[in-house]
Amino acid sequence: MTALLVIFILVLVGADQLVKYWAVHSLEPVGTMKFIHFGDFKVLDLTYLENDGAIFGSMSGKRWFLIGFTALVIILGIVYLFANKRKSKFLDFTLALFIAGGIGNLIDRARQGFVVDMFDVKLFRFAIFNVADIYVTCAFVMLMVYAIFLDKSGKADGAEKAVSDE
Repeated sequence: MTALLVIFILVLVGADQLVKYWAVHSLEPVGTMKFIHFGDFKVLDLTYLENDGAIFGSMSGKRWFLIGFTALVIILGIVYLFANKRKSKFLDFTLALFIAGGIGNLIDRARQGFVVDMFDVKLFRFAIFNVADIYVTCAFVMLMVYAIFLDKSGKADGAEKAVSDE
């Protein structure tokens, strides 16, 4: 299972980096491309953006802090993943997704000083984001699902045991 998780992380990071490579070489020269439109109704465009901050451009210019914080979170995720790898395949998959997203954006920050973003939601005003951001966001939602509904080792077992002991 460990080898599959490592391969999964590497494939996800590779996919993220390939999309960013495409964005730099094909999207940067034009700025924005129409992507998903239904007549005049715009859903999603591809827009080249160099984001030197975090989510929604927050912490702009804090490159070294973002590199250090991201590296720390990735290391903690890897340690937790491999220390608890037999706990749940769902949790393993979730942590691998989270780690891959962190690594994808960390590569950009360390190499270029910014993260390449390209997905521009037009349905409503939203941040422009990239593939690694999708990984991290999905992993966060999945982690919440795991913590609330699937984790049997938490407080719920203790509460159930306390009720059954009465």
